[in-house]
Amino acid sequence: MTAADGGAGPDTGSGTDAGRDRDARGTDGPPAIELVEVDFGYTSTRVVEDVSLRVEEGEYVAVVGPNGSGKSTLMKLMLGLLRPDRGEARLFGERSHSFDDGSRLGYVAQHASAAKEMPITVREVVRMGRFPHVGFGRLSAADRRIVDRALETVGMAGFADRRVTRLSGGQRQRAFIARALAGEADLLVLDEPTVGVDVESVGAFYDLLDGLNRAGITVLLIEHDLSAVTEHAERVVCMNREVYFDGPTGEFVESDALARAFGTNARFLAEVRS
Repeated sequence: MTAADGGAGPDTGSGTDAGRDRDARGTDGPPAIELVEVDFGYTSTRVVEDVSLRVEEGEYVAVVGPNGSGKSTLMKLMLGLLRPDRGEARLFGERSHSFDDGSRLGYVAQHASAAKEMPITVREVVRMGRFPHVGFGRLSAADRRIVDRALETVGMAGFADRRVTRLSGGQRQRAFIARALAGEADLLVLDEPTVGVDVESVGAFYDLLDGLNRAGITVLLIEHDLSAVTEHAERVVCMNREVYFDGPTGEFVESDALARAFGTNARFLAEVRS
């Protein structure tokens, strides 16, 4: 991570209160996300068809597919922002649309960079992560320590008092990840988070996600950058309305799922595999 983007990489060794050791958490409880035979359409045309999948706590899963394939719609179904026309979506064992423990979820939208117009500081953005715990009341000393640790984890402590209007795209995205950490999120969902992020910062951004996942946070990434996905994610879900592949990243790269879902050519596949 460059100095211009906020200094050193994530200090996930000391961690935040959001960072748990993955091995200590186990998989005895319900999965973080579960979809069972889910269908959804905005009109009579299906956008998501018969999708079933589970994301266990501690996993790092990437969802890929061509434009218009239903990736973002799938994410909204997972988070309860949309209700399936058929089937069921669950978060931590509860129906997604009625799940009310917002502190367990951290969401970084595709257009989080729109926050560059907000006249607030990075620290104020991160403090918002504590609102599910304290409402809009006064933060305690313990709350402020959690905010500080979240800023340190994403390498933004030195930018805490800078307005988000003066940040690069990569810095803004890390500020929003810090907000999720301050909320002590167990699940971090990111919808194409590197859109608008300068090329030099993309690698450092994914290094940050890797460190957070090693600290025990479940990561669900919706991404168009297939090279980043194959380098960082442990598991890939490839879809185009329906699921074409769901399994380990190495097996995805060697499969024909990409060609079937994208309708792409062998040369493009070779670039992804290189």
